[in-house]
Amino acid sequence: MKLSLYIAKRYLFAKKSRNAINVISAVSVAGVGVGTMALITVLSVFNGLEMLVSSIFNTFDPDLKITPAEGKTFIPDTSRLKMLSNVSGVACYSLALEENALLKYDEKQVIATIKGVDDNFAEVTDIDSSMWEGDFTLTTKNRIPWAVPGIGIAQYLGIRVNFIEPLFIYVPRRTAGSNMNPEDAFNRKYIYPSGIFQIEQEYDSRYVFIPIDFARELIENKDGVTSIEIKFTPGADAADVQGNTERIFGKEFVVQNRFEQQEIFYKVMRSERLAIFLILTLILIIASFNIMGSLTMLIIEKERDIGILRSLGADNNLIRKIFIFEGWLISIIGAAGGLLLGFIICWIQQTYGILKLQSDTLIIESYPVVMKLKDFIVVPATVLLIGYWAAWYPVRFLTKKYLSNNGKPVQDK
Repeated sequence: MKLSLYIAKRYLFAKKSRNAINVISAVSVAGVGVGTMALITVLSVFNGLEMLVSSIFNTFDPDLKITPAEGKTFIPDTSRLKMLSNVSGVACYSLALEENALLKYDEKQVIATIKGVDDNFAEVTDIDSSMWEGDFTLTTKNRIPWAVPGIGIAQYLGIRVNFIEPLFIYVPRRTAGSNMNPEDAFNRKYIYPSGIFQIEQEYDSRYVFIPIDFARELIENKDGVTSIEIKFTPGADAADVQGNTERIFGKEFVVQNRFEQQEIFYKVMRSERLAIFLILTLILIIASFNIMGSLTMLIIEKERDIGILRSLGADNNLIRKIFIFEGWLISIIGAAGGLLLGFIICWIQQTYGILKLQSDTLIIESYPVVMKLKDFIVVPATVLLIGYWAAWYPVRFLTKKYLSNNGKPVQDK
């Protein structure tokens, strides 16, 4: 063990002549520990929230989505679809057609988005795993169409799977004119619900899934689609699949991965995470001023010891290292304690879910927490960097007074 580190340890744990130094050192350790614990806990909660919302999006959003660069609908090219099915990493794809519509059930009405999908949609997404009631069935063997509304729409309209009342869907005619009879201005068809899904409030109160052929008849768009949604094979390289798909469809289409489909959300989440990290880091920097105060008082108290060490042959560099190591030890102890406390708090929340979410719209009851190894590396590295600066700064300037030859301060090289 280096001599400077050994002496620094003795100075840190030995009883000081002035009790204030002990108090300030303890406060310094506690401040660094609380800051480290807060960083670990908050970042783990952000990890959990991001994972939760990502899982919600993954239930509804495909791995890859193709939409037209201009316009709302397009007619898919069969040759391109054949090339797409042969792309390495593509498990299957689904055609989808979306349009806003008026839903009427009994005497209640609501505006919603009907999404016509084909039989592959349940394989492309995990929508069938989020059923609140019934099954995700859009067509039967005898080709009878069925609808699957979100729970928000179902509760507003009073829909239940076992009710015999049909759901009427109204869509404006594409050929409707201003002088047309209002009753003839809409295409109207009825359909019965086979199930009700529950994902998240935004989706639950907006979407109704119906067969794509049924949607095409309503919208009067025989072959058109609004998107092609793709599912990857396990272990597929997402970047390669997206690149190959973009080459097949060209600049006329936009190919988006999961991140790009919800780009605003992920950017906001990362910005909030960075902002919280910077705010807590600033608090740690403020707490590090206690380390400066503790070292300042210690250097003044150890003036006699500095003289003895110099008479025994210690150079200026060794003496400075003693006090820098002492300040850094305060940060190390605080960081280690904060990491341990943060791990314990996160583990308790993961295991027992003590802190509850005050919301009835989410599928979980307590705050989600996910601990990641990179957080347990980045946080202590940040704390130790701040701690080193907090120790170096006072030592760099204050020891000049006591590291002198013939009463003249020593100039740093």
